[in-house]
Amino acid sequence: MSLSSRRILILDQNEATGQALQQLIASWGYDVQFENVLAPSLESILKADPTVVIDSNSLAADDRLSVLRDLKTQQSGVPVILLAESGSIDNAKHAVKEEFAYHYFEQPVDADELRVVLERAVELTEARRENEVLRRELQDRGAFGELIGSSPAMREIYSLVEQIAPSSASVLITGESGTGKELVARTIHQMSPRKDRPFVGINCSAIPESLMESELFGHEKGAFTGAASRRPGCFELAEGGTLLLDEISEMPAMLQAKLLRVIEERSVRRLGSQKEIDIDVRILAATNQDPQEAIAKGTLREDLLYRLNVFRIQIPALKERKEDLPLLAQYLVTKLAEKHSRPARFLHPAAIEALQFHAWPGNVRELRNVIERAVIICSGEEIERHHFAPYPIDQRERSRNEDTITFPVGTPIEEVERQMIIRTLKKTKNNKTRAAELLGISLKTIHNKLNLYSERGQLDAE
Repeated sequence: MSLSSRRILILDQNEATGQALQQLIASWGYDVQFENVLAPSLESILKADPTVVIDSNSLAADDRLSVLRDLKTQQSGVPVILLAESGSIDNAKHAVKEEFAYHYFEQPVDADELRVVLERAVELTEARRENEVLRRELQDRGAFGELIGSSPAMREIYSLVEQIAPSSASVLITGESGTGKELVARTIHQMSPRKDRPFVGINCSAIPESLMESELFGHEKGAFTGAASRRPGCFELAEGGTLLLDEISEMPAMLQAKLLRVIEERSVRRLGSQKEIDIDVRILAATNQDPQEAIAKGTLREDLLYRLNVFRIQIPALKERKEDLPLLAQYLVTKLAEKHSRPARFLHPAAIEALQFHAWPGNVRELRNVIERAVIICSGEEIERHHFAPYPIDQRERSRNEDTITFPVGTPIEEVERQMIIRTLKKTKNNKTRAAELLGISLKTIHNKLNLYSERGQLDAE
């Protein structure tokens, strides 16, 4: 977005000072509108659709601050910069403290300081508006529950879920740990005719082998030591609904054979019982292993795979669908802020950029943990890059690709040069001659720059 498309609204009853300020800000490349009014209405401000409001009127009397209070409640969330005379500083401080003003300056205003604050306020508005776009996208995708993303890979999954959900066919869901396999299973259940019946999930890798059979099929009183009463298994608990067998390749081979019989006969027998119980359960299975590799290793029966793999859904790793990161991160911010009653509402563009450069070996589960921590420690509406510390966002990625340096937009040229020299010396193991050759500069320049960085204490600042 160009600067000229960012409208700054100036409210000032003094035409001379208002026009002077208008000319100054316009010289910075902004589209500036000046209103020579004493007490503007909320409607007139919203009609102007400003990116930022600069107001020197509302501090004249307490009652005029009500317009700013009302403006804060609007969905647009336009930041207001107040210009205060010496006698209205307390009102300005109160407005900022109550968060219906973004910043205040005591007049006369320093132009350089105003320009910096104005740029930050514009970035804030743009981030908020991008946040609203993401919210609308999330609402449009509500039919898929907690499955979030608009990448081609995710759209293909949505299409498969829509086709598969109405049937009772078994589905095998594959993908790395943390990609959201259980969410896909729950979405299939929620979109199926069985949605009003139970959804039961069991993690085959988390239950001891000695207890697995009882968990699956149930037991009668006295069936084994400690069986003090009759207990139904997961199949009975999921009657009429859906059973998810997560990490199916971790199930003991003996139980895989019994599971195969249950699928074929549609009945179970509790431990210690001779009675067969008919079941009506849709079976979904999930694994983080490649099914064919699991068969080759002997951890998954081939005949069981054929029974479960009527349909297969492969969930992509997060690193393979990074275009979904902004939408997914925003969803998590909204959900987790509500869970923890925190004020965070959106992510600063630099924070999103940092997320994009991380490798995400833990996939969506890892992203959720990072966002949850940031939401908890963030004291305002905007999550910034530093809220991810000490979590190594993009440090892990950097360690995998040490020949690449990424700089945020706006990084000073001098700092880019410093980091390039320091990193190249690191790459050449402090061989200054080789570093100078790689950088295309003289050896003398390398020495001069290092002396300068040493004087400034910048040699270890990277």
